[in-house]
Amino acid sequence: MSQLLVRPAGPLYGEVVAYGAKNAVLKQMAACLVAAGRHELHNVPDISDVSTMADLLRALGCTVILTNHVAVIEVPEQLVTAAPAHLFEAMRASIVVLGPLLARAGRAEMSMPGGDDFGSRPINFHTDGLRAMGADVSHVGSQIVATSPHGRLRASRFVLEYPSHTATDNLLMAAVLADGRTVIDNAAREPEVEDLGRQLQAMGAQIEGLGTSRLAIEGVERLSPATHTVIPDRVVAATYLAAALITGGDVTVSDARADHMENLLRKFTDMGATIDTTSGIRLRGPQTVAPVDVATLPYPGVATDYKPLITTVLSVGSGVSVVTENLFDGRFKYVDELVKMGAVIETDGHHAVVHGVSQLHGTHVDGSDIRAVAALTLAGMVATGETLIDGAHHVDRGYDDFVGRLSALGARVERVR
Repeated sequence: MSQLLVRPAGPLYGEVVAYGAKNAVLKQMAACLVAAGRHELHNVPDISDVSTMADLLRALGCTVILTNHVAVIEVPEQLVTAAPAHLFEAMRASIVVLGPLLARAGRAEMSMPGGDDFGSRPINFHTDGLRAMGADVSHVGSQIVATSPHGRLRASRFVLEYPSHTATDNLLMAAVLADGRTVIDNAAREPEVEDLGRQLQAMGAQIEGLGTSRLAIEGVERLSPATHTVIPDRVVAATYLAAALITGGDVTVSDARADHMENLLRKFTDMGATIDTTSGIRLRGPQTVAPVDVATLPYPGVATDYKPLITTVLSVGSGVSVVTENLFDGRFKYVDELVKMGAVIETDGHHAVVHGVSQLHGTHVDGSDIRAVAALTLAGMVATGETLIDGAHHVDRGYDDFVGRLSALGARVERVR
């Protein structure tokens, strides 16, 4: 297992690229299953989750070639309806093959999905929606077996109990081939959901309401392959901007979309950052980070993936801040590691009270998921001495050349064993 070794290097400066969004491209790769033929996705990040999804699609009968941030996916007329368990267990996003596979092939068999461990994330929103569309879904041990006994899935109307990003993606992909008009109320509004919808529309899908909480999908009998460019990753962009904020640097993320990050940029401004969105997003950090209160909410609120970055920046700011997690339980594990480094943070249920300190101290810490490793790397940049972070493989799942891009901005980060 590899580790990250981080040493302080002063303010970061320069320009960096975020590349395509992990939370978009994985779903868009799965979406190719709904149409036989040759698909192309551009701006695909070189991350391990993309490689895992490619392996999963290959197991389902597809041919996948990944080169130079382009994915070429050949989808056969006849799909395989099951794949090895380890491919599903490697990442949470594997659940999104369920809807398109069921819609195209009438059957899907998969293991329960894995991924980052930060609390319970049930799949009942996915399975309840598919049942409403006429599918039979059963659990056999750790296996999910879904069939469409009536042939094509049937259109339905359902209200999501919670605007789940992944459930919205899954049901949207199932509905594009269903018989009739499907309506999804309380749908997720994330830019990545809208981007998936744009890809499906390019394939011939009839979708209304993208970017809103009500999606209406008129099912068609057949779709055609398409070429699509993935939107940039707003969480990766936020990480590099937060690195400038915490070090008092000046960093531009050239491909970042400010319209996808409005509430986060507002919070960064409240912390004292100067932000320019003329071309990409440029952030100049303050001499001292000001305290703010932050609560995570479904989009367009502050995303839960931003929270470890925000908490870390506030840990070396002035005053007292309160950070509230409204989406997932168990997502304060990284706080214990920040405390090891000298941060003063008290957690109580869904809340963390952050007392800013003047200095963190390097030590040996454990990164339990993608964003935790990223956040602890930021902490190591402003800590005295050396910070050794376990779990470096997690960032490979979501960041294209994490060490290389930070190093190009002046950070002292290296991978060690």
